[in-house]
Amino acid sequence: MSTTKNITFQVAPGGRLSGSIRVPGDKSISHRSIMLGSLADGVTRISGFLEGEDSLATLKAFRQMGVEIEGPDAGRVVIHGVGMHGLKAPATLLDLGNSGTSMRLLAGLLAGQGFAVTLTGDHSLSSRPMKRVTDPLAAMGARIETTERGTAPMRIASDNRLHGIDYPLPMASAQVKSCVLLAGLYAEGETCVTEPAPTRDHTERMLEGFGYRIRRDGPRVCLSGGGSLRACAIDIPADISSATFFMVGAAIAEGSDITLEHVGINPTRDGVINILRLMGAQIDLINPRNIGGEPVADIRVRASRLRGIRIPEEQVPLAIDEFPAIFIAAACAEGRTLLSGAEELRVKESDRIQVMVDGLQRLGIQAEPRTDGVEIEGGSMGGGEIDSHGDHRIAMAFAIAGLRASDSLRIDDCANVNTSFPGFVALARNAGLSIREGDAM
Repeated sequence: MSTTKNITFQVAPGGRLSGSIRVPGDKSISHRSIMLGSLADGVTRISGFLEGEDSLATLKAFRQMGVEIEGPDAGRVVIHGVGMHGLKAPATLLDLGNSGTSMRLLAGLLAGQGFAVTLTGDHSLSSRPMKRVTDPLAAMGARIETTERGTAPMRIASDNRLHGIDYPLPMASAQVKSCVLLAGLYAEGETCVTEPAPTRDHTERMLEGFGYRIRRDGPRVCLSGGGSLRACAIDIPADISSATFFMVGAAIAEGSDITLEHVGINPTRDGVINILRLMGAQIDLINPRNIGGEPVADIRVRASRLRGIRIPEEQVPLAIDEFPAIFIAAACAEGRTLLSGAEELRVKESDRIQVMVDGLQRLGIQAEPRTDGVEIEGGSMGGGEIDSHGDHRIAMAFAIAGLRASDSLRIDDCANVNTSFPGFVALARNAGLSIREGDAM
């Protein structure tokens, strides 16, 4: 599913970010809108859908299972729902490309469908751990086969009879929580998940938006199987993970003043705002409002004098996808930044701790990896060549670093930026980053 052509980013040093821009729609919400809209009774109309490779992989999978989906067209999608039991067995395996969200959430949703299906993906996705979802699904009665390493391809049997469980998450993970809850829709009895720390709650909010009754009690969320979903309209806000690159860029580049429009500021996703503010960033939330159950605001960020901090561990699950960009902020801050409690970064699209440390060191920044985090000493960044290891967030983070680099940057293996942020180069260039895209030789 992911692009195979090797794309490079060439970034000239310096510049500043300014103006008002809107980044693409939230990837997490885009995935879930396709999944629940397909299972709903009636027609669901979506605006702001992210037309990136990851969310398109989810859309394609549901088309393969017999769902009629119109679009996407300029972010608009129309889903003709087939109801809770209307999906059909696909004629072939479901290739989910680079999308871990698609695979982990679909594992739960498909475990109770009554037909056999195989989920696969690209090399990166096929190396990511899946036991974290297959273990609780097995406890619910599902039969799922993976490789000996617990990775994809994932083969889901046709004769699963699911029963509800009371599952304490061993680590804070919205994907695992959502997987178990989606399986719970098809389980006999009640399914409950208890979190050790808050994680994004888009699944819970969207289930309620589709009329499904859930019960929340602090860190515990429960639902009973056997219900139904009612079609609705969904306006997807701009993705705070994508906005983060511009937030960091404006904070580190002298003279910057940028406004990011219509950004989702869900309190389970606002860790990056909290962390950057602790570092001294000037961040203002303008016109906060509620759109379809999700809090939204325009975010204004101005150039700031950042300082190193010890990142509070309670903020880590709220910013887990934003740390590559936060590491760039730390590299530009005065003093030392310490991160711990973030071992989840080791098993993303790349080992984001090691890959970011390698890149920062190449640019002359003192950075040391830890098992569950990193130690970064702020300093002056030079130029050079960075290997993004095919990780979209690594590629964009180092592109933004060019605003403070003293020499040009070449970032390799950037094709997967299209998984989450199609049009990144054009939007970044319009905002003031001197970046161009080219094919690698």
